[in-house]
Amino acid sequence: MASNQSSVRSEGMELLCLYHQNPSIKLRNQLVQLHTGLVRKMAHKFSHQCNEPYEDLEQIGYFGLIRAIERFDPSQGYAFSSFAVPYIRGEMLHFLRDRSTLLKIPRRWQDLYNEGQKVRKELALKLGRPPKDTEVASILQVSVQEWQETKLAAQNRLPLSLDATVVHYVDCQITLGEALPCPRSVALQQQEEERQQLQGAISMLEEKPRMAVEMVFLKELSRKDAAKTIGTSPMTVTRYLQKGVQDLMSMLQPQAVATGSLCLD
Repeated sequence: MASNQSSVRSEGMELLCLYHQNPSIKLRNQLVQLHTGLVRKMAHKFSHQCNEPYEDLEQIGYFGLIRAIERFDPSQGYAFSSFAVPYIRGEMLHFLRDRSTLLKIPRRWQDLYNEGQKVRKELALKLGRPPKDTEVASILQVSVQEWQETKLAAQNRLPLSLDATVVHYVDCQITLGEALPCPRSVALQQQEEERQQLQGAISMLEEKPRMAVEMVFLKELSRKDAAKTIGTSPMTVTRYLQKGVQDLMSMLQPQAVATGSLCLD
């Protein structure tokens, strides 16, 4: 079993490396298929804490998985599952928050649901057990189907409790409130993504411009000290830096990564 899991991880990393080097829809679909378990596991957990169908949560989760595949950099040495889970979870949370704020129910159903709650409590005390939908509907003088639809609409309209446990395992209790991303964690995640993109771009520079950029901007050496290490003049180091920065801007422009820290002045 462990050998099989190791084989799957190895295959996944190999495909991720291929996709990172040369993205294609075919490779992306293979990666999605290989990591469906991450989405299904998360959808299963959330389906126990809301009234949305498991199938809808699963489909939404795949959007997060695709985003993770597109942004993952295998050269950084991180486990893909750890990188992908926040994206999958985030898509599901956005979906649930949108549903809870946008879903409206008719006034009649709101009144019927409130009245039904009173009836259920009274019947529970009288019968000594939770009442059946048929019993509640009979007293409300509505059909069983209308009562059930009223309950479902009202339950979907209720926001999720932040104290609801997302993970049910004894050794891993995580509430929905803890799963919600705070502004600081979102900013840190974005910074980490940008750092990975920048580091990856630097590694693709020609040797001398790469050395100059790393020494001056990352190690914060003076151009004079960098020139001694590289074996050239400070003026030549400046030219290497100019070329390195221009190449980085060209490579990173699609991601709009800030390059203010690479200012030559």
